[in-house]
Order: sequence, then structure tokens, then C-alpha cells
Amino acid sequence: MGNARLLAERAVQIPAGARVALDHADEQGRTAVLVARDGEVVGVIDVADEIKADAQAAIDALHEQGLETILLTGDSAAAGQRTADQLGINVVLAEVLPAQKAEVVRDLQARGKNVAMVGDGINDAVALSAADLGLAIATGTDIALKAADIILVREDLMVVPDAIALARRTLRTIRTNLGWAFGYNIAAIPLAAAGLLNPLIAAAAMSLSSMLVVHNSLRLQNFRTRRQ
Repeated sequence: MGNARLLAERAVQIPAGARVALDHADEQGRTAVLVARDGEVVGVIDVADEIKADAQAAIDALHEQGLETILLTGDSAAAGQRTADQLGINVVLAEVLPAQKAEVVRDLQARGKNVAMVGDGINDAVALSAADLGLAIATGTDIALKAADIILVREDLMVVPDAIALARRTLRTIRTNLGWAFGYNIAAIPLAAAGLLNPLIAAAAMSLSSMLVVHNSLRLQNFRTRRQ
């Protein structure tokens, strides 16, 4: 069982009737799987993925965050384009083999892109491992879960933009805390060394600095997901 390319590699001739079925599947934006036995095509299976109900909202949220979305699929070009058109994804790479998915990720990285990969299948594992951030859905295959950096324990795809938004906010908090800490020390150490800063005042200022850093970090608890 496989696509026309797989059967051609095994010297299996595709009859006219099967080619008509392949063309019909392409027109419908579906993927046709050929079934061969003893070197002859005996059937065609017409399949299509069902788009998750929250996929559109998740894609829109990623676009609002200024992120570029790319659809990598092993399905036919017509099936991939049909899905991309429904979700508003501009870049589609179809009929991509598992190793080629990883090559796409590395090519994007070579162009200076930070790449996050979301997948759940065996054919996504290599790309999940190669990406800067691999996110696997908990209901996916074991090898995909082991290759990912983050496992999404819910099937809700809105977890993806929420995780990225929280990560960005955490990074901003870290930078703010570091800026405050370095700024305080740069200003206070020369004054203390010159004897211009009372030790009691310096100790109180250090305590205040620590309290500000902790308070700023605790603000992350106010983060709300889009579902809340």
C-alpha cells in the first residue's frame, strides 16, 4: 500500500482506472492510497484528514503573535493545499517524507529562523527532534513523544499559542529582573566603595531589590490562557 511513487519504485504499473481514481481524489483535495498485490494494482483507498475544531482559532492566534505557519504533510499536494486554504496557512509543503521534514526545519534554521514543530506521528519524530522547539500531542505515537521538548497533555490546539505567549512573557520578566539587578548593583557598588552609602541603607535597598524581583516574577501567575 502506498502512493504512486512507491508503486513505481517497485515496478508496479498503474492501470487507467486507478489513475482516474487518483485524479478524482486530487480534484476533491483528498489523498489516494494504492493497494497492490503480486505486482498488480487491486484497489484505491480515498482518505482525508478531518480538521480539528480548534485548529482555525489556534492558527489565527499564532498569526496574531507575528508567527509564520507552514504546513508539512506527506499527503498529496491537493490535500495539503485544501487544508491550508481552510486554515489560512500560506506555505504548504506536500508529499514530504519524514527525513525531508527535518531538512525543511534545518533549512529554516540556516536562514536564521527559530522553528517550533508540532506533530504527533512517527513521521514527525525526526523533525520534532531537529526543531528548536518540538511540541508533541499526548495522544501521538511514543516515538514522537520522546523526540519532543514539550508534550501537550490536552488535545486542545490552543495550548500551542498559549505556551508560546507564556514563554515570551517569562523571558520578558527574566530580562526585566536582570536589568533591575544589574542596574542596582552598578549604581550602588561605587557609592558603597566610596563610603557614600550607609550600610543600613544599602541593606534595606538590597532587600527592596529582592522583593521587587520576586513580585515581578509572581505577576506571571496572572497569565490567562485564551480559553479562560
